[in-house]
Amino acid sequence: MVRLRFLNPYLPWIALVLAILVVGLFDARFLDPMTLIGLMADNATLFVMALGMTFVIYVGSVDLSMQSVAAVASIVLALLLPGYGLAAIPAAIVIGGLLGLLSGFVHGKLRIPSFVATLATGGIAATAALWISGQRAIGIAGDVRNDTLGWIIGSTLGLPNEIWVSLVVFILAFVLEQATPFGKMMKAVGCSEPAATVSGIRVTRIKLAVFALASAFAALSGIMLAGRLSSGTPTIANEFLLPAIAAVVLGGTSLTGGNGGVLRTLAGTMLIAVFRTGMTFVGVNALAQQIVFGTILILAVCLNSGHAPKGVMK
Repeated sequence: MVRLRFLNPYLPWIALVLAILVVGLFDARFLDPMTLIGLMADNATLFVMALGMTFVIYVGSVDLSMQSVAAVASIVLALLLPGYGLAAIPAAIVIGGLLGLLSGFVHGKLRIPSFVATLATGGIAATAALWISGQRAIGIAGDVRNDTLGWIIGSTLGLPNEIWVSLVVFILAFVLEQATPFGKMMKAVGCSEPAATVSGIRVTRIKLAVFALASAFAALSGIMLAGRLSSGTPTIANEFLLPAIAAVVLGGTSLTGGNGGVLRTLAGTMLIAVFRTGMTFVGVNALAQQIVFGTILILAVCLNSGHAPKGVMK
């Protein structure tokens, strides 16, 4: 077993290839390149949110506000687009970042556990989404959507634009994680906050930045959803929170921090996509799909916990 530990970073990718092949054995249509491209496009929005979640989990915390932040961003976008055009996009992302700063402040400065801090922020964001939307969907006119959100809908060079957007966001996240001092400080905080503090790292500032960045990613996912659905709604991302966490965990990022990263989240997101779509191809009914998905998630958490450097999520 010790000799096989070098395979740990590659296990999500091995599992992904095996899952694709297994589903392909049941239905060869699944292996069609267009099916796989469609699979990636359908999960691009989830992937963007999961990238933000990766940073939070990487420092040993968790963010339960992301789906509410995405909803607020979608509504802000829909309300501002007619009057302000493209300026509505950065405005929605800034709103998301500010909500993340609130979570980071409550968690980092006030020393409240992250799941409590972000649950509270999520409640504020969800209520704000209901209030500013009047508890209804805010539609985006077709001509306005085409003029301002064309980078989300449609395709470029034969690939859906959602894939290109998620690829650009992934590259930025990967460079930030692997090639900047900020990425090294994130890893240090995730491995051991006391050690990071002793080494001179301002842990609170790192957490503020991480939560703000993660919420900005969540806001971008909300914008992408609004572009696809031509509307912003208070419930637009209600089914995204658990899959986003699951994508990070299945990819191999430790729930207690300090181990993993966005490259693994790519594998984890694709695993979720293959599991969900694959079970439909195989003919597994909806209730059984939830049982299988929940079992896989529990097993992934157990395996990750076994390799965790510490035993508690902050």
